[in-house]
Amino acid sequence: MCRARTRAAGEAFSDPKYELSLDWLAARDRIRTAEKQFADRSGPVRVLVVLGGSRNDGTCPGEMSKTFRVAALVAAELKQADIEVVQLDLSELTAEPLLHIHPCKGCVSTAMPLCHWPCSCYPNHAEGQTNDWMSAIYPMWVRAHGILIVTPVYWYQSPTPLKAMIDRLVCADGGNPDPTTTQGKKPALAKEIELAGWDYPKHLAGRAFGVVVHGDTAGVESVRRNLCDWLTALGLEAAGATSQLDRYIGYYEPYAESHEACDRDKAFQTEAANVARAVARTARAAHDGKLVARDEGLESRRQK
Repeated sequence: MCRARTRAAGEAFSDPKYELSLDWLAARDRIRTAEKQFADRSGPVRVLVVLGGSRNDGTCPGEMSKTFRVAALVAAELKQADIEVVQLDLSELTAEPLLHIHPCKGCVSTAMPLCHWPCSCYPNHAEGQTNDWMSAIYPMWVRAHGILIVTPVYWYQSPTPLKAMIDRLVCADGGNPDPTTTQGKKPALAKEIELAGWDYPKHLAGRAFGVVVHGDTAGVESVRRNLCDWLTALGLEAAGATSQLDRYIGYYEPYAESHEACDRDKAFQTEAANVARAVARTARAAHDGKLVARDEGLESRRQK
């Protein structure tokens, strides 16, 4: 196996001589560029539409997923509101053999500063853990003024690709942007830093969010609640009650007819469109610097 290529960190870091991965530095540069695009009020209002399901018409021949159909509906609504739509279809993980979201290693549960922003656990060239999609996904989240997740329910839970992305976004909630302070992954240094006083930076705060969860038989309420709790914990702002939707499609009908049921359900389609409208309005406020967190200035006693 090959080894990672590195270079001296440079003056922007606490230890300029510490060798950092070129892959990590490139991911950091993409995030810094995305941060500037997010802050540019002369640029477009952007909403990232995340498709959380595992299935697409390339992996399950002959049928387009309900998630894809609903995502197309909300994207059209956003574009109608003059929003730039960026689509992140997580079903590509099941269609592209060289594309991966490697699992989170749980560094944060040792000490928060050990979890770097962006994640430095991958690529791990020595173990062949490469082609990690998260290095491209992080700047997509950073650049967006709003996030709209459309997802099905898989056995009472979020689908595997969505949950993998959620876990790897832990570094956005308190992650350490300077790996030289921990000399890479040295637990003792990370613990010392956290105990001395860590500020738990929320790297995605100030963005709007909305959620559309659809299911066949059970679990839509719990998945919707879990997603909204997670997004709120990241520091994103819900675009109102209308932006948090969970519904069953074809509840008492066969799976074989569920796609037709989705196409027929005009009430659900209207509600999904309302999620997009609410996110469009709130994302525009985030773009214009007018989105104020309702708990701004309040200190939490439990920051982790």
